Amino acid sequence: MIEDSISYLRTSGKHVIFDAEHFFDGYKANPKYSMEVLSAAVKGGAEWIVLCDTNGGSIPSFIGSTTRKVTDTIDVPVGIHCHNDSELAVACSLAAVENGARMVQGTINGLGERCGNANLCSVIPDLMLKMNYSIPSVDLSKLTLMSKFVSETANTGLLSSQPYVGDKAFAHKGGMHVSAMSKDTKTYEHVEPGTVGNKRKILISDMSGRASVTEKLREMNIAVDRDESRKIADHIKNMEAEGYQYEGADASFQLLVKRLTNNHERPFNITGFRLFIDDIGNNKLSSEASVKVIDRFGNEEHTASDGDGPVNALDNALRKALSKFYPVLNNIKLSDYKVRVLDEKAATAAPVRVLIRSTDGKDSWSTVGVSTNVIEASMIALSDSIEYAILKDEKNRGV
Repeated sequence: MIEDSISYLRTSGKHVIFDAEHFFDGYKANPKYSMEVLSAAVKGGAEWIVLCDTNGGSIPSFIGSTTRKVTDTIDVPVGIHCHNDSELAVACSLAAVENGARMVQGTINGLGERCGNANLCSVIPDLMLKMNYSIPSVDLSKLTLMSKFVSETANTGLLSSQPYVGDKAFAHKGGMHVSAMSKDTKTYEHVEPGTVGNKRKILISDMSGRASVTEKLREMNIAVDRDESRKIADHIKNMEAEGYQYEGADASFQLLVKRLTNNHERPFNITGFRLFIDDIGNNKLSSEASVKVIDRFGNEEHTASDGDGPVNALDNALRKALSKFYPVLNNIKLSDYKVRVLDEKAATAAPVRVLIRSTDGKDSWSTVGVSTNVIEASMIALSDSIEYAILKDEKNRGV
């Protein structure tokens, strides 16, 4: 049936790739019959034979040795198709290539049924950077951009710990760690981040020493002297003792540095705000926020806005008030909001950390706020986010 089907397609002018589904499990059960199936596909005119680890349960050594038996037996190109049910899809794909396979089937970010398919965002750089294969049509420097585009389009979110393209792939923290990095990046990076379109990130935490702060400031193109970097490092440790964490809040960190090292003038001040929560029946609540703000020139604005919840109402009211002074805020929206309780034993009296991610449609940034009052913590993070957006816009316009 396989031979007849492929022969029919070929005589109809079609190109045929034969995907041998369940091949490796079939080979374990009956190697002679499995090889006869491939021979029938070749006889019918298949231009490629693709070996599939459909259940994702094989290990690289078995994939490699079996692929070698196939490539030594048939005289058409061989491909590999692996699923990731054993977290080995990438390793198995590379093992197949080492043993003669010349097509790798996979997906961007490893998307796929069950545990996914072989992740091409790992397979491609592994082949090019580790195994010295040339793939002329691939521009590796756009790999991270492609990965993020696919995750946004599929609305799946990009795993931050994903190799090569994840936000944590080239992230470093800890004083000795960063100090070593400043001397030789190869100590903690297996490839240059820019090779795959990613960026090095220095994370600021309670593990950070002066070396971490200095390297982070260099990354941000902020020049400070030795005393200032020590002052910043000490201040960060004090803030983290209160519950702040700057690892995932670069925007708040930049604002903190400006406030500690420059004669920084905030573009606005919040002079007061109120929240109103009303029961509108049917087990539903409505939220309204009222905010007073003054810009750096003394202009005052007082406005209110509704929202899906108290934080959303505050966000809407704050941006509504300030957008009259800073129109760029009309393009800003909150894209993520996270709350973490810092002391579970304190129950409802526990301090909370609020982490907010905002975007202007092109770039995104994160800010943090901490308080025993979740609304106050949210306002701190929201205020930082908006201030960062304003300063970013003014810098871009040369103001």
